[in-house]
Amino acid sequence: MTSKDPLLQPFRLKHLTLRNRLVSTSHEPAYTEDGLPKQRYRAYHEAKAAGGIGLTMIGGSAVVGRDSPPAFGNIQLYDEAVVPWLAELSEAVHRHGAAVMCQVTHLGRRTGWNTGDWLPVVAPSPVREAAHRAFPKEAEDWDLARIVAQYAAAARRCRDGGLDGIELEAYGHLLDGFWSPATNRRTDEYGGSRENRLRFAREVLAAIRAEVGADFVVGIRLTVDEAWEEEAGPVGFDADEGLAIARALAGDGTLDFFSVIRGHIDSDEALSHVIPIMGTPAAPHLAAAGRIRAELGLPVMHAARIADVATARHAVAEGHLDLVGMTRAHMADPAIAAKVARGEEHRIRPCVGAAYCIDRIYENGEALCIHNAATGRELTMPHEVARGPGPARKVVVVGAGPAGLEAARVSAERGHQVVLFEAAGQPGGQLVLAAALRRRRELLGIVDWRLAELERLGATLHFNRYAEADDVLAESPDLVVVATGGLPDTGFLTSGEELVTTTWDLLSGAAKPGERVLLFDDNGGHPGLTAAEALCEAGVRVELATPERTLAPDVGGMNYPAYLAALHRAGATITLGQRLKSVRREGNALAAVLWSDYSRQTTERRVDQVVVEHGTLPLDHLYFDLKPLSANRGEVDQEALLAGRPQALTRNPEGRFRLFRIGDAVASRNIHAAIYDALRLAKDF
Repeated sequence: MTSKDPLLQPFRLKHLTLRNRLVSTSHEPAYTEDGLPKQRYRAYHEAKAAGGIGLTMIGGSAVVGRDSPPAFGNIQLYDEAVVPWLAELSEAVHRHGAAVMCQVTHLGRRTGWNTGDWLPVVAPSPVREAAHRAFPKEAEDWDLARIVAQYAAAARRCRDGGLDGIELEAYGHLLDGFWSPATNRRTDEYGGSRENRLRFAREVLAAIRAEVGADFVVGIRLTVDEAWEEEAGPVGFDADEGLAIARALAGDGTLDFFSVIRGHIDSDEALSHVIPIMGTPAAPHLAAAGRIRAELGLPVMHAARIADVATARHAVAEGHLDLVGMTRAHMADPAIAAKVARGEEHRIRPCVGAAYCIDRIYENGEALCIHNAATGRELTMPHEVARGPGPARKVVVVGAGPAGLEAARVSAERGHQVVLFEAAGQPGGQLVLAAALRRRRELLGIVDWRLAELERLGATLHFNRYAEADDVLAESPDLVVVATGGLPDTGFLTSGEELVTTTWDLLSGAAKPGERVLLFDDNGGHPGLTAAEALCEAGVRVELATPERTLAPDVGGMNYPAYLAALHRAGATITLGQRLKSVRREGNALAAVLWSDYSRQTTERRVDQVVVEHGTLPLDHLYFDLKPLSANRGEVDQEALLAGRPQALTRNPEGRFRLFRIGDAVASRNIHAAIYDALRLAKDF
């Protein structure tokens, strides 16, 4: 039967028929090798195609020239060697019935000069971008002529590689740098009037059309309102000017679609509004996209925090969009379309808006989903866990944090009988603390989805059960997974350990905030900043001290702005390069002794409360109680683990079960590490 779901309706884009309205918009996961989209890149997009998506777009900011050096693993479209790799990728995507396009750009000032070939960064005017910190050269006439030719050659390589089309990138990059008064101060034929400011983009589009012909799909991803204001007033162009720019480009007849963005991306704070994270409204820029669709005659796609099917369906059904981008949502679950078509919408693994994927990119890492450890690892990890060959085993999991829940889920998918013990009255472990801030409560979706899957799979869950060795042995298990997590580490202090409050105490509500609080963060991740924001919300006077040279170096640029805004609003003091050594009581107050590695001196703070975040130490007594009784004595065959083979070590022939520990029961890490531990171990049970 033909579906009536708006999301599943075909859409004709020029000569190309897309099987549905779902799109993974252009983004760069930094999976390239030698600047080329090789096997890992292909497998990542092939998974989305196999999951039923209509269009997947590669090459977020695929670069056209050497003076646009990759900022985060970008595809190098200036290299002719890219063509066969594009052909392999496009063939794989097409084989599953999806279309594939590539985003093409010159980064302009949004990159660095001290990488690649060490060529000067070029831009319309010598205006520095805060995010990438380069002072650009004002592009000369010969620069622009060269770059126009590079765009055309890059488009031709995409066509020769079998792609269905391309889109030009025009927000924060070279093309739209000419459009904005914030970045174009030229007085020649490329500056001043709108006609002049659009000249370069039109030259690029004309050259591309001349190179690839009329039958190749060419679109543009552009900002239609820079929403850029500073203390003195507007800096960039507004929505009316954005509409005028879009109308002018549409009227030229060189474009086949618009992909609409709102905002500017020259700083972390600005980017966090263009790509919103958890705790912000869904689809905040939908109206801006809808205005472009209503006013102009070209198809419109848009993506910005459209994380769930209901919001996406609304966007299409109400006529705001023709094609709806669910990019981060497809990183969480590449099979969204297939599950909707099967009537399994409730089984879609949710994007929780953690922005772990983007934070890793902007911290020079690879994009990874916070709770789908198969994303980006399609060559070695399954998105859909296959049932094992049998026989069914009994798997006992102890601990219902992210590691334990994932181990239980994957074991149950393999067809095993699963029994899970959790000492607390609710699942989630440290995730419950991470979600203590109202704006971060979407993290609980990581827990909720797994609970629903475990119910579907028939696992047995015991809460308020502090499992000891006898409890585990009473189940006669074949496999035991200890995922008991850790407890806060306060043993780093030379004295006064009994006087401090942990971030766990604070975020759980076990301890109330004092009036004057010193928060010491020697973890550098979300826990310390989450506690700091909670203290700020409580209205207390906060000093956040860290031995690092920067605040929370493991928190990326997408999450950083919200924390920093809370600290600034509360007037919190931030102290860098100071290490908490000891705490003592002085009357009704506490004296905290800080040590500077730089000055080699101590200073003291007199406060009502000292809150500390120093990671966790494993809660591992159950593991060590069971270790001598297990067949493998708890040992992990790392070669087998990394090769994707089952664990078969036998160190104790008398042992009747195999024993493993994962997550923070091993060492203090993060949510993704815990889930990856569980998936790569249990997928071979």
